Amino acid sequence: MNDINAQLEIIKRGCDELLVESELVEKLKSGRPLRVKAGFDPTAPDLHVGHTVLINKMRQLQDLGHHILFLIGDFTGMIGDPTGKNATRPPLSREDVERNAETYKAQVFKILDPAKTEVVYNSTWMNKLSSAEMIKLAATHTVARMLERDDFGKRYRSNQPIAIHEFLYPLVQGYDSVALKADLELGGTDQKFNLLMGRELQKQNGQPPQCVLMMPLLEGLDGVNKMSKSLGNYIGITESANEIFGKLMSISDTLMWRYIELLSFESLATMRQWKAEVEGGRNPRDIKVGFAQEIVARFHGKAAAEAALADFESRFRQGEIPADIATIVLQGGADGIAIASALKEAGLTASTSEALRMIAQGGVKLDGEKVGDKALKLAAGTTVVAQVGKRKFARIQVV
Repeated sequence: MNDINAQLEIIKRGCDELLVESELVEKLKSGRPLRVKAGFDPTAPDLHVGHTVLINKMRQLQDLGHHILFLIGDFTGMIGDPTGKNATRPPLSREDVERNAETYKAQVFKILDPAKTEVVYNSTWMNKLSSAEMIKLAATHTVARMLERDDFGKRYRSNQPIAIHEFLYPLVQGYDSVALKADLELGGTDQKFNLLMGRELQKQNGQPPQCVLMMPLLEGLDGVNKMSKSLGNYIGITESANEIFGKLMSISDTLMWRYIELLSFESLATMRQWKAEVEGGRNPRDIKVGFAQEIVARFHGKAAAEAALADFESRFRQGEIPADIATIVLQGGADGIAIASALKEAGLTASTSEALRMIAQGGVKLDGEKVGDKALKLAAGTTVVAQVGKRKFARIQVV
């Protein structure tokens, strides 16, 4: 795409901040494919759709003809990313890193084109640095400069320990940009300090500084907290087609637009048209159904998306269960949570005694199946649609 403004609209879609836009325009004017870097430490083997916000942006840039550098931080992963943490993060073993990296690649290539993606590992160049060169890298920044980073500063002020090796993390991430001669680096808003480190180190090494594109952290199903497995408000990309479809249908009509902007590959023009149609009276549920099908198809294929829609309609619409069910996250603990307590905490009954009475009367269903066991417990990791009577519903996630 030669139209710079059209490229910029796609690049900036959903972004929180672009530094520096004028520099990026000059790079785009050169006409050469930009070297676009995004790094991922393989700290966990399973991704959720919040992780894919960056990967989606990489795919958009890939479709624009730019060269994608998918950086697996096998070296930085063994340091442990301190970003946003109030304690030193345990480093990963080499075995953990290698195992998680392979799982990452299998998942991200459901979005990126593997034939057009260069996978790189930062151990390739970092393992070659001598002790003297590492000390030279550490000498480029002062402790005072490191403490300007918000999480380091907070930990220092609260007398929480900061290990020396943690200061190396942003330096190594910045040096990755030098090694790769990156033109543009993508990252979350929580990575700003590290992303700007790349610009500084490139300048010190006589390279044109990379531009930085920061993407927001996607809110979870509750629409409040960022998507997180620990909070139970996530959509895992390896979850079943029906589970992904149902969770996407449970988000609010307002949050739907946020998800579409950051996760859908439909054009901005199409998105604007949808908004106009909803303002004109179209049911937003129709938009949500199409969006849910798109995401399910991305990770499970079109046939699975069609089957998920059919299953959803048979279980929800034909059963007169609303599609826009609120999601309630409950703490289950090691033993899970008793069904009566779950119904009370989800606001479906006023008390556990009422819950038990409704079960005895046959007025409680989980995923459309009548509950007869008053001693039933919902284990951690369970997600069910609970129904009490004819009109009370909630999607309960136990974490």
